[in-house]
Amino acid sequence: MRSEPLAWPAVSAHAASLLEEAVDLLVLHRDFAAAVEKCEAGCDSLDPGAGSSPESSAEVKCSLCVVGIQALAEMNRWREVLSWVLQYYHVPQHLPPKVVELCILLYSKVREPQVMLEVGSSWLGDETNKSLPEYGSLLELYLLHVLLPLGRFEGAEELVCGCDAFDSEQQQALLGTVYESRCQWTQEEKMHSAAEEHQDAATESVLGALSQKLLTVLTLLCRALRSMSSHFYLPYKKMLLATFLLYLVVVRLDPASPTSLPLIYKLVQLFRQAWTTVFSPIDRPPIQD
Repeated sequence: MRSEPLAWPAVSAHAASLLEEAVDLLVLHRDFAAAVEKCEAGCDSLDPGAGSSPESSAEVKCSLCVVGIQALAEMNRWREVLSWVLQYYHVPQHLPPKVVELCILLYSKVREPQVMLEVGSSWLGDETNKSLPEYGSLLELYLLHVLLPLGRFEGAEELVCGCDAFDSEQQQALLGTVYESRCQWTQEEKMHSAAEEHQDAATESVLGALSQKLLTVLTLLCRALRSMSSHFYLPYKKMLLATFLLYLVVVRLDPASPTSLPLIYKLVQLFRQAWTTVFSPIDRPPIQD
C-alpha cells in the first residue's frame, strides 16, 4: 500500500514525487540505498539554480533530508550523515531545526556527541535561529545530549544563562541539571582514579615479586658462570652473553618486537643489579652497553 500523495504548495512536483518514492522505499520496501538516492535526486532538483525558489522548497528539502538521515542510519552509515546534509545546506547555521534535532539524537545514540559540538554551537549562536520557536527545545537537547556527556559544564551554564527563550524557573531547572551532572562526573572521576591506583599498586606488587625471583635466579646463574669460567678458563663476559642470547631463543622472544622492549629493558636492569650483587667493587668487571 502506497502512502498518500503529499501536497507541497509552490514547489517542484518532481521533488515532491521523489520524496513520496523515498518514503515508500524507506518504510515499505526497506531499500535504504535506493531511498538515499531518491532523496539526493530530490534535493538536487530543488537547487535554486534549477528553477525553484528557496522559500517554496524549504519544507520539502527538509523532509528529503530527514528521510535520507533515517536511511543512512539504517545502513549504519551514520558517520556520513552530517557531511551529507551539509552538502545541501553548506553551513550549520542554515540547517533546519528538525535536521539538527535528528543529528543530535543520532550521534548521541552512537555515543559520538563530540561530532555535534561545533555544529550545535554554531547553530545556536546564530541570531536568526534564536528567533525560531524551536530554539529553546534544541538548546535543551544540545545541553543534555552533547555538552553534559562531554563534561562541558561551564559552557552549559553560560548557554543557559544567556538564553532569552527560558524564564527564570526553566533556567534554574536546567542549571540544577548541570550541577547534578557535574557532581556525578566528579564522583565517577574519583572512582576511576581510585581504581587505576589500585590496579597500578597490584601490578607493581606482582612485578616486584617476579623481579625479586628473577634477580635471585640471575645472581645464582652469574655465580655459576663465574665458577665455570674459572674452571674451564673461558671468558666470563662471553659466557654470560651467550647465556642471555640462549634465553631469548628458548622463550621465543623477538628482540626487535616493540612488545618485547619493556621485558628486555627490565632484564637489563636486573642484570645490572645481579652484577653489582655478585661482584665486589674491586674485582667487578666493567659493563659496556
